[in-house]
Amino acid sequence: MKILSGKALVFGDNIDTDQIYPGRYIELTDHAEIAEHAMEGVDPHFVEKVRSGDIVVGGKNFGCGSSREHAVICLKNSNIGGIIAKSFARIFYRNCINLGLPAIEVKNLEISEGESISIDLDKGKVFVGSREYAFAPLPEYVLEIIRVDGIFNYYAKNNGVK
Repeated sequence: MKILSGKALVFGDNIDTDQIYPGRYIELTDHAEIAEHAMEGVDPHFVEKVRSGDIVVGGKNFGCGSSREHAVICLKNSNIGGIIAKSFARIFYRNCINLGLPAIEVKNLEISEGESISIDLDKGKVFVGSREYAFAPLPEYVLEIIRVDGIFNYYAKNNGVK
């Protein structure tokens, strides 16, 4: 698996799914349109500053709130490389994996907005400048789900479905 690299887009604790993707847009179905509202509830300028590969960094309980997939869909389609948080809401975390978006827990990460960050998913390492942080490596099947861009592709690949 490649190393994910980008700049850090830093958020605090308890960022809920309505901040990630406001419920007033729930009727949208086009993923590109959904992405236009990423993080709108906490940073109205997120879509203007995010660049392909950037890493969203959250505090504790990132993705709490409703269990709808729209929050992950909007982040993934804004072309972020992944998400690092001190902890995730359980359903949000699993939605990330199911949709092929890397989500990593690093409890002691110290990083500022705009710092360069790299994540080596295979080795369980995060690099910020000269600082290195370890995380529990993801199981091989989770890495494969991410590699093939989501659980539906994983299922199709492993069960001969076309």
